[in-house]
Amino acid sequence: MSSGHSTYTPKTGIERWFDARMPLPRLVHDSFVSYPVPRNLNYAYTFGGILAIMLVAQIITGVVLAMHYAASTGVAFNSVEKIMRDVNSGWLLRYMHSNGASFFFIAVYIHIFRGLYYGSYKAPRELLWILGCIIYLLMMATAFMGYVLPWGQMSFWGATVITGFFTAIPLVGEWIQQLLLGGFAVDNPTLNRFFSLHYLLPFMIAGVVVLHIWALHVTGQTNPTGIEIKAKTDTLPFTPYATIKDAFGMIVFLAVFAYFIFYIPNYLGHPDNYIEANSLKTPAHIVPEWYFLPFYAILRAVTFNIGPIDSKLGGVLAMFGAIAVLFFVPWLDTSKVRSAVYRPLYKFFFWLFAFNALFLGWLGSRPAEGVYVVLSQASSLFYFAFFLIIMPVLGLIETPKRIPNSITEAVLEKNRRTTPENVERVGAE
Repeated sequence: MSSGHSTYTPKTGIERWFDARMPLPRLVHDSFVSYPVPRNLNYAYTFGGILAIMLVAQIITGVVLAMHYAASTGVAFNSVEKIMRDVNSGWLLRYMHSNGASFFFIAVYIHIFRGLYYGSYKAPRELLWILGCIIYLLMMATAFMGYVLPWGQMSFWGATVITGFFTAIPLVGEWIQQLLLGGFAVDNPTLNRFFSLHYLLPFMIAGVVVLHIWALHVTGQTNPTGIEIKAKTDTLPFTPYATIKDAFGMIVFLAVFAYFIFYIPNYLGHPDNYIEANSLKTPAHIVPEWYFLPFYAILRAVTFNIGPIDSKLGGVLAMFGAIAVLFFVPWLDTSKVRSAVYRPLYKFFFWLFAFNALFLGWLGSRPAEGVYVVLSQASSLFYFAFFLIIMPVLGLIETPKRIPNSITEAVLEKNRRTTPENVERVGAE
């Protein structure tokens, strides 16, 4: 749903002159002031704005850090230490950037799970969902390359292991690996390539985010009921109603972010990355950053050959398949009901899936041996089954609850259930 006819009225001569030549104030007003949003949005919908703030923070801190960073294997580790010790507020910039990556992924995972719960991927918002998946892929590539830049032990060996998996791809695997590394091993050309791409990709993310927001404003915002807007009473202006809620959500999120920066800045990192990279000394356990751990567990879960596909290639295909399947979610979900609020069976399996994703993350941090391998295989199987079996089948067999006729009706029903008189009456019964 687009915002329709513009309600912007220039009030001064300068505004009228500017509006006639480049209607930027009109665009901002129509997109972030008078834009109608569903009246029942909850705090799960604030993470879109939070992600925008985090992207801006990552770009700004990253640009400043790049001014002091040296992309050379001989001095990269020491340049990071110099930033921490000698650059004015360098420690703050570095911790904001490193912890910002983690909080960026926390927000994006909540954003994705909110979309899966409320069916935000369903028609006509398929392209909106796909653009979001592209942003997620670019984020993963950016984060992986950024993790290599401090040139610590985990940075070096993480890059060695992950790029090594490309060799499992027939015919072009070794060529892809050498293209990424700039040679036959992780070395100075690798660091230069990763630094260049790590600097470039955030601006590509920003470009896709603009398309994502554009697609959102064309189709309109979803809401917890999954019901499309049917009347003006179903909506409220974006400002002040949504902006106040977004601002409060951002303040709480940034307060937690600030706590990590100032009190436990290294909690989400790995201690081995404070040891300079050494190609002759392998860490006891090579693990990626926490936000990659579920996919790392899926990668290691394939310990057997599948016909002509050996276990190494099978693991790589499973890992990339776990991401690729997200692109097809709009067509895998066959239910005509959008929101899980009215789908009791889907709601149960959704929360089971959410727990399974967290469990996969924990398994990814464990050694690839014994019972951990078996549990990883079972969890990986459920991960794919949720998308490829459960989603399509539930849409055909599930009997949903009664859906309100409009957003306003759903809001009024909820208010009636939560008024003090009704709460006392239900308690007495």
